[in-house]
This record gives sequence, structure tokens and C-alpha cells, in this order.
Amino acid sequence: MTQKLTIIFDLDGTLVDTAPDLLIAHNHVMKKFGFNSRNLEEIKNLAGKGAAVMIGRSIWESAKKELSSINNEKTKDEMVKEFINFYGKNIVVKSRLINGVYEFLKWAKSKNISMGVCTNKQEHLAVNLLRKIKIYDFFEYVAGRNTFEYCKPDPRHITNMIEIMGGNIKKSLMIGDSENDADAAKSANIPMILLEDGYTDKKIDQIYHNHLIKDFNGIEKIISSYLND
Repeated sequence: MTQKLTIIFDLDGTLVDTAPDLLIAHNHVMKKFGFNSRNLEEIKNLAGKGAAVMIGRSIWESAKKELSSINNEKTKDEMVKEFINFYGKNIVVKSRLINGVYEFLKWAKSKNISMGVCTNKQEHLAVNLLRKIKIYDFFEYVAGRNTFEYCKPDPRHITNMIEIMGGNIKKSLMIGDSENDADAAKSANIPMILLEDGYTDKKIDQIYHNHLIKDFNGIEKIISSYLND
């Protein structure tokens, strides 16, 4: 009997193009606290590691001379809280599914493939986004940055999910768009499918992957090869 395949997906930049709404929330916070705004490409480079890292990197790069304000953890914490609050209320304004995602999820479900989401987004924000963009019901489990005591690139973020979902690590793979996903997958010793143009400042050849895709159109062929192993 063939073991069921488990696919673990990243969320931002992988299943959903969230950059436009992340940009709006980011610039709202920066304006309120007196820091520089960003453009869409800059947000893609800053996102992927969670709100706190994104805000921290952004204020560091936009105010290197203002070391006292950068090192003020209270200010940073207030900015992150403001970001999460604003973003949570405006989470699906301009965000959209990556091309081919919905069709692929339907296909995978029909093949009895087990699917979960592993993201460095706060868990409640991830669930909220998935529900509002109407793909939540495809997934058996959603793990956010705060679900466990660790998160990507720690491989336990992935391996814990697979165990909870009743999967087999030898019949599992990761689909993501950044080195966070790739490093976790590599350490977990599972195949990595990488999306081009991800939310990262790394080049493709700097990121571990077994397969490279532009979007989800035609990915069924790749996944079928793992079903037949």
C-alpha cells in the first residue's frame, strides 16, 4: 500500500501574494512612528520571517543613524503590535492567490494528499487569511510562528506538523518561496519545491531546492512523481 503523501506549504508568497497588504500595513506603521515607507519590491525582500523581523529590519535600514530609537525595544514592540492590529483588520484587501493554487489544491485533495500550512505569520493571522481567501478547508493543520516554541528555519516547525498530521517524513515535501522554507526543508531532509520571485533577498541559486516553479500551473506533474515513488 502506498503511503499517503504530505505536502507542507509556506503561506506568504507561496499560496497567497500578500505583499500588497503587508505593504499597506507596514507603511501605516512607519508613517505613524516617523520612519520611512517602502515600496512593493522592498517589502518582498523584508517579509518572510514574521512581523517583528520585518519591522526591525525596516527601521534599521531606514534610520541607521538613529541608534537609540532602533535599540528601543519598547518602540519596536509597539510598532509590531500596531502592525498586527492594522494588518489583521485589512488582511485581504489586495492579496490574491498565486496562479494555479486553487486548482492544484482541489487536485491534491482528490488524490488524498495530506496538506498543511507552515508559516512564520502569527497563527491567528494565518488562519484568518486562509479563511477569508477561501482555501482554509483544504488543510489539515496550520502552524504559525507562535504555534510551537520554534519556527522556520528550525526544521521542527515542519517535522512536528508532519507528525501531528500522521504523515511519514519520507513521504513528505515542502513548497515555499524563501530560504526560510528551504533551510527548514533541507534540515528536515525532505524535498523542496521553490517558487520563483519569492519574498526574499536571496537569489535562486543561493536557495536549496529540488524543483523550481513559476506558479502552481502544471505542478501536478512534479507531485505525481512523488505519489508514484
